[in-house]
Amino acid sequence: MYLKRKLSNTLRTYKSLRFPINLKTNSAYRYTATIGIGGNVGDVKRRFEHLFHFLKRDKKVDLLSTSLILKNPPFGFVEQEDFLNSIIIIKTNMQALELLNHLLRLEKRFGRKRSFANAPRTLDLDIIFFDNRVINLDKLKIPHLEWFKRESVLIPLMDII
Repeated sequence: MYLKRKLSNTLRTYKSLRFPINLKTNSAYRYTATIGIGGNVGDVKRRFEHLFHFLKRDKKVDLLSTSLILKNPPFGFVEQEDFLNSIIIIKTNMQALELLNHLLRLEKRFGRKRSFANAPRTLDLDIIFFDNRVINLDKLKIPHLEWFKRESVLIPLMDII
């Protein structure tokens, strides 16, 4: 069951038993990563729940916390359904590129097919922050580009910190 709250004509928040939640305050893993999760194809809330349980069992990460879920309009390619977005905080011993590859495999496992930029998707996993590092590679930019301009990041992030 989800508790729904209207923020504006285009923004709504949802809360459930697992979104938001704080699980751990400490971890033996070295790096803290803030991950943006999103999707707009199929039963995204259920997919988020499955992702939650998958990450709880994943030996490569400790799931620390999740934010509320935000329903918001798409940007870029706007002729598609609204997105659901949330933030998760994890700890890991993986380096940033290794974590990126791990997340890309997870997206694929959850049915993501890449067709064009900003296309509809079952699951999108983005590294927003990785410790306090700045990384500027072709394949990976941290902090995530323009995170500070996106309601889909800012509103869930405000809920979690």
